[in-house]
This record gives sequence, C-alpha cells and structure tokens, in this order.
Amino acid sequence: MSSNLDRESLLRSSALALATLMLVLVGSVGPASAAAPDKTPSVTVRTTEGGVPRILANGWRGLGYGYGFETARHNICTTADAYLTVRGQRSRFLGPEKTWFFSGNGMTYTNLQADFFFKRMIVEKQAEKLLRQKAPRGPKPQVRRIVKGYVQGYNRYLKRVGVNRIPDRTCRGEKWVRPIRRIDVYRRFLELGTMASSGVAIDGLVDVTPPGAPVPAAATAAKANPDARDLERIAETRPQIGSNAIALGRKATSTGKGMMMGNSHFPWGGSERWFQSQLTIPGKINVSGVSLYGVPLILIGHTAKMAWSHTVSPGFRFVPIVEKLVPGDPTSYYVDGQPRQMRKTTVTVEVKADDGTITPETRTFYSTIHGPITNSLQGQKLFAWSDSTAYALGDANAGNLRLVNFFFDMNRAQTTRGVMRALRTNQGVPWVSTLASDARGNALYADISVVPNLPDDMVERCNTGLGFVSLPQLGLPVIDGSKSECDLQKAPGAVVRGILPPDQLPYEIRKDYVENSNDSHWLVNPKQPLEGFAGILGRERSWIGLRARNGLTQIQERLAGTDGKRGKRFNLAQLWATVFDNKVFRAEMIQDPLVAYCNEHPVIDPGDGIGPVDVSEACPILAAWNLRDDLDAPGAVLFRRIAPRLDGSTWVKPFDVNDPVGTPSGLNQGSPSVGKALALAVNDLRTSGMPLDATLRRYQYVVRRGKRIPIGGGDGESAGTFNVIGSPWVPGSGFTDIRGGTSFTFAASLNGSNCPRVRTILAYSQAATNERSPYFADQTKLFSKKKWLMDRFCLGQQLRSPALKVTNFHGGASWSP
Repeated sequence: MSSNLDRESLLRSSALALATLMLVLVGSVGPASAAAPDKTPSVTVRTTEGGVPRILANGWRGLGYGYGFETARHNICTTADAYLTVRGQRSRFLGPEKTWFFSGNGMTYTNLQADFFFKRMIVEKQAEKLLRQKAPRGPKPQVRRIVKGYVQGYNRYLKRVGVNRIPDRTCRGEKWVRPIRRIDVYRRFLELGTMASSGVAIDGLVDVTPPGAPVPAAATAAKANPDARDLERIAETRPQIGSNAIALGRKATSTGKGMMMGNSHFPWGGSERWFQSQLTIPGKINVSGVSLYGVPLILIGHTAKMAWSHTVSPGFRFVPIVEKLVPGDPTSYYVDGQPRQMRKTTVTVEVKADDGTITPETRTFYSTIHGPITNSLQGQKLFAWSDSTAYALGDANAGNLRLVNFFFDMNRAQTTRGVMRALRTNQGVPWVSTLASDARGNALYADISVVPNLPDDMVERCNTGLGFVSLPQLGLPVIDGSKSECDLQKAPGAVVRGILPPDQLPYEIRKDYVENSNDSHWLVNPKQPLEGFAGILGRERSWIGLRARNGLTQIQERLAGTDGKRGKRFNLAQLWATVFDNKVFRAEMIQDPLVAYCNEHPVIDPGDGIGPVDVSEACPILAAWNLRDDLDAPGAVLFRRIAPRLDGSTWVKPFDVNDPVGTPSGLNQGSPSVGKALALAVNDLRTSGMPLDATLRRYQYVVRRGKRIPIGGGDGESAGTFNVIGSPWVPGSGFTDIRGGTSFTFAASLNGSNCPRVRTILAYSQAATNERSPYFADQTKLFSKKKWLMDRFCLGQQLRSPALKVTNFHGGASWSP
C-alpha cells in the first residue's frame, strides 16, 4: 500500500497511466459475464471531497477488498457492532439487559432478545442453506467473490491498525471488535432483508412460550382479546424510515434526457446508515452511490447512463397465520384435519453476569410449516398462545439472499429496461419500491418487491379471527393455517414459494415523470393511476400523504410553468430544489385562514388544564412567515408545534378521488382542533422559554466536536415538508435530538455521455461516529448551508478534486490509518 501522494506528484507520475485507463473507465459496461478468477486483489482508491472512496479494482474480489478496507477505515465501530449483533453475542460482551436499537425499523430490543433471534438463525443454518443454492436463490458467483474480498479487506484494516489503536474511541480496545467471516456478511444481508418483517417481531419470536411453560424473565404476556386500539398502535409504530424520489423522462427535462432525484429518509445513528463510494472494474462495472453498512454494493445511485433510488413501500412483507391446535397438545396443530408436530429448535446464548462471569441461557422455539410462532408484532402483544390457537409469522423475506443479486445487476444496468430485467429475474427487493431514469429519457416506477402471495380472492376465503378487524383497519389479514388451500403457494412466475410474481405487481415506464413518497403504487403519476392490484400491496383510490402531494404539485407546476421560474421543464438545479426549497406544503394551503382564525381568537382555552392562552403575538409571525422550514424563517418552529395537532376534522374539503393531489384541503375554522393546536403550540414555546418567532437555526441542530451545526428541514407527515428532519420536541431546547430524515440525497442529469452531472450530499457525513476523522462533520456543515458535492464519477473529475488522496493496495510504499 502506498501513502497519500500530493496532487502535483500524483499528476506528474501517473498522468500517462491514468490517461490510458480513461478510455476504459468511461466506456459502457458490457453484458454480464463472470470475471476471470481473481488473483492478487490489486486496488487503487482515489478519495475525493466528503471522504468518498473511488475504488478501482482488477476483479470482483479486489472490488470487495477495497470496499471492505474503506468502510472499516471510516466506520469500523458501527460495522463491528452490526456483526456482533448477527453473531448473537451482544449479551456475552455487553450484558443481557442493555438494549439494541434496530435503527432501520425503529424497534428497541434487549441484547438478550436480539441474541436469541440471531442465534436461532445460526442454529437453523439459515444462511448456510441458502449458500448451497444456485442463483437467483443463492448468491451469484461474482457476488461470492466480492464478499470474499470484502472480508479480506475489512480484516486487513483491523489487523493493520490493531484493535487498541482504532482511531474511533467508540470501540477502541473492545474485545467484541473482531475479524469477520463470510458467513457473518451473509447473515447481515438476511438481517437487512427481514427488517420490515421478522425484524419488527423479534421480542414476540423469542419470548413466546407454550401454555404452561416457564415464561422468560421480564417478558410480557399477549392479550387474549386485542381490540381496535391495539391494532391502531401497529399502524402508529410501523417503521418511520422513508424516502422521496422523482424520476423524470425526456418530456420533463431541459436536456430531453432522463433526470433522477433520490432523497432517502434513514436513521442518523446506528448501523442502518449510508456509506458513500464508487465501485469500478474497467469494462465490467462503474457505479456510484451509497450502501448500508456491510453491503459491498451500491443500493442507491447511478451508473453512466442510468440512475435509481428506492422508497419504502407501504405493502406488508409478512402475514400472521393462526394455527388450530390439537387438544391437550399445544405444540401440535391441524392442517386439513390432520395433526402435525411443530418443529422445535433449542438455542443457547452466552450471557455476561454483573461479576463478569459467562453463563449459558437456553430457550426452545417452535415453528409450523407456515413460520415461527410469535406473540407480538411491532411491540404489540396481540397473539396469545392458548390451548386452542397459536400464531405463526409468515415472513415473505425469510431466506431472501436474492436481494444482493438484484443490486449486483442494478450496479451494472444502463437503462430502465435493464432495471426491469434485474427486478424480474431476481425478485429480491425486500421492502422498497424502485424509481429509475435513463439517458434515453425513460422514467420507471416499479413495486416489484417481495410481497406475500395473497391475492384478494384468497384473502376473502382465508381471512379469519382477528383478521376481520385488522384487514379493514390496517390492510393486514390473518390467515387460517388449518386449511392447506390457504397456504402461501408458489405462484407461476415466482422464483420462490410464497411471494407474488412480477406480473401481479405494479410498474410503469413513462416519458414524463413518476414520483413516490412512501405511498402505495396507486398515484405515482395522476395521468395513469395503477389499479387492480392485491390489497396487501397498499391502498388504491385513497388519500395520499402530504409529502407525495408536495412532490406532485411541484412537478405539475414546473411542467405548467406556473411556479414562478423560467421555462416549463426541469434543469438539474430545479430538481435539486424540490427538496431544499424546504416548502411546507400544508402551511401553503392553510396560512391565510389560520392567521384569520388567530386574529379573531386572540385568547384560546385549549381545555388541557393550562388555562386561557394569549395567542395574539403568534398571528403576525404566522402571517409574515415565508412558509419554508429554512434556518432563519421565523414561524417555522411555531408551525412545527401546530401541524401535528391538526387532525382530520380540520380539513374543509374532504378527499376527492377525482382530485387526489388537491384534496383534502382548506382549514375548517369550526373544528375545535384548530384553536387547541394553536394555543398548545404557543404554550409549548412560552413554557420552554422560547420566543414565538424562534428559528430553526437556534433550535434544530446537531453537536459535532462541541459545536452546534444548525439543520433546516421539518415534518414530512403532518406538514408535508419534502426535506424531512425527524426529531422529537425537547422542551426548553427545541428539536435537537435528530434521529433521522434526509440522509443521502442526490440529483442526476443523465446527459448521454459517460460523465453524468450529479449532485450529492450525505447529511450526517461519511464518518459520523469518529471525531478524529476529517469526514466526521464536513458534509453536515455543507448540508446546513444547502450546499452539495459534485459526484466525481469520471477520471478527469477525480483528478481535478482539490481534496484528492490516493491509496494503492498491493504494490506501493507505506500506509498509515
């Protein structure tokens, strides 16, 4: 490995070699083919602004090697923690009662609960069984080589720097920071794939016991008769991760070619954060974007002529299945009147006691042919295991390693048709929709993802029990497991049993645009609603969220030329502005009537025992507000406290299926919620010692190296802000505990050359836990100022980077961490 070279020396010594490589690097990626067996993984990494490594390798193993080394260099502590988790060893090293936050779905479990879940995966050899299968069920040969190299690169960094000299003090010297194995990587893939299914039921899967059996300490019993309110809590606790995405075709762009905007809303902490990189093997792959920690492929980003993003889809990836039990034997169940014995799995976890000693703890788990027995879903203990019934979790993503094959194919695709081939061939997208655009001017939306094989006619036949309440309320049936006709069968065209095939899933390719902000497939373009699909995928002909309405409105106004800007098509800057203009969609609809109400009701009693509140000072502030969640916009903080309290009764015009983007709308001044929301918001700020014209610059921020970095953006769900920043209200402090929201945002103009124009920003920065890294807060400061990085995709762009640093592996001088 060679040390970082100064830029002048690099250009002087390497110009000829780099120029020779240029023609190869910018060439289009050819059709899929297996690379020759990798020998020495020769790798060059060019790091540009923001700490983005541009990894150039001589083969698939080298590509993984460079990625593994670089992700460890930037985020060794968070990544090592993820592998500690999937090895089921948190209780051994950190203690059983401390908690593990599954940041990807917002669920918190004890270390012991997490360990039993992942140890069960190990005992049942779930990953090993998949690795014995050929693609698409098992990993492609190229993926296997990438993973092999990734493990070698990760371990090489750890060996080189040493656990006791890790720059990040978060895990320096910790015994749980250990070399990884390939099986750890595949288990991490399975963890991410089941994030929206088994991952939201871990407590129920590991704490459930048959009637009469000992109940684990601290476990809570399931309710025998759950009610509608219990089901409402499931909706309230569904994962809050999300995204906005806009794909533009030739009829919507100033270039006459495709453009793409992706604005992902993922956690700002934990292992489900993004790592930004570029992966290149000349003539085989050239892709840039982000991936979740531990995944050595790009999950959102672009190639030379295609760009894509994902938005979390509202469809369910699981289904509860009620089992009819054999009388007197709660671990046997009936199928078509014939008894079957549940499969039993015994799992042992090592647990560290307070005195440091390690002791084993053992539990026994049960499964039916439909899935593992559970008593909980998203923290709600709804499924009691009684003498007569038990509930299995039918997880459509169980055993889904196809997701890495899909992303491998995406990383090489150059057109939306190539994206469709990747979707149809692998059928491995776990819980997201896909939007893409290409240089030919096509825009694609597809929810060809992993969904239980539950057509509506089957749901009508097989829904039972609690499902008669959960289906109309949540769209989630409960299936009768006692009838084989209700099993999730293998559908024609599906690569595995139990999932809907591609021809029963929604997609469209257009020349103008598609947009999605985590609503269903129904209204990605109002000109062509997608209808007639299975209800398990999400609602049709129903209201869409405020973020989606914001996005669609901005698109429609731009194409109509009514947004006050020049022209009637998008350029790259205008596409970027859909996010960073910070428009508060709901405020645009109700500002005037809200101010009028405020002026007419200067004193309001909200009825919460706090007495009358003088709101008159708020009226001129709301009237003068620029309707933006900008840092220096008085009124933004005040409205953030108003909007979540405006319930459905505050709309004047209800939802109209013939005007789904424009409705519901207005402000019903006769609704008691209006005055209550206004009075409580004013009271919030006053009792916290904040002025009513407080700005986000002072009250929404993160602290890096002891200094505040103010963060703009706001509430997506109740206010409709595209630039979502998720942070709870902290009385006296504001919105300072930022947990998620806008994380990685990019906008790409696919200009037809091999050097597309691309803007990016990683809101929390590349090395967000390592204070010693120069990339600890650099992009966060840019994000605060609404600035961005140019994605230096092509060689010439990389050479012109003022921050360029180069590292060579296997063929150079010294290296230092």
